[in-house]
Amino acid sequence: MAFFATSLPKLPSGYRLIRMETVDSTNAEARRRAKVGEPGPLWIWSARQSQGRGRGGREWISRPGNLFASLLIGINCPGRIAGQLALVAGIVAYDTIAKLIAYEGRSELLLKWPNDILLSGEKLAGMLLENVGSPVENRSMVIIGTGINLASHPEDLPQPAVSLGAYGMTVTPAEALEVLAATTHAWLARWAEGSCFPTIRRAWLDRAGPAGRPLRAKIDGEETDGVYGGLDADGALRLLTPDGAEHRIAAGDVFFLSR
Repeated sequence: MAFFATSLPKLPSGYRLIRMETVDSTNAEARRRAKVGEPGPLWIWSARQSQGRGRGGREWISRPGNLFASLLIGINCPGRIAGQLALVAGIVAYDTIAKLIAYEGRSELLLKWPNDILLSGEKLAGMLLENVGSPVENRSMVIIGTGINLASHPEDLPQPAVSLGAYGMTVTPAEALEVLAATTHAWLARWAEGSCFPTIRRAWLDRAGPAGRPLRAKIDGEETDGVYGGLDADGALRLLTPDGAEHRIAAGDVFFLSR
């Protein structure tokens, strides 16, 4: 049976959907379409990816039954403001999964900077934000890629992974995309192209748990250990080190450490 024999997800008004059986990556497909003038908002959804990507160019293992989808949108703000969507994407992923989870363990959900979702300390979902650029001043074309482990998850990774299937839940990619699309639309409206960023910052902090957890930040091959100190006013991670210093991390990898 073809993957797309099931019914299509319902999307908010104004969004279009391209469904594919296989692609190198949904983000790459969205980028190609942007380069030839696709204005968005457009969802790219595929049953399989041969070259799925996560942040930092890492491979995103893409097994059938999981969700791989990318949204291409045009927004009226410069790239610096568009970068705030990394936090918006994290909120969207968290809220999407919270709506899909059918058991009390949703209290074990945690948002890890900037937009990975952990369930009981194991990675369940990740987002990849890419700015395609735009020839129009103060306008950006942005791709928000989402991967959610619905049916299965990879083993033997540096960051342990998990799936909803491992908890006995059955969620189809179509069901997940419908919730994701509606949640994305709602949070984009709240973000209001950057004019309501304090609301986004507060929402992100509410989903990230209390400050004080041990963290390790890895930036350009250098590792720094400290504790999570929340976000600064611009949305950068605050890493507090034992010597009393505060490090502002705008890009890089962050890992929770055992106490």
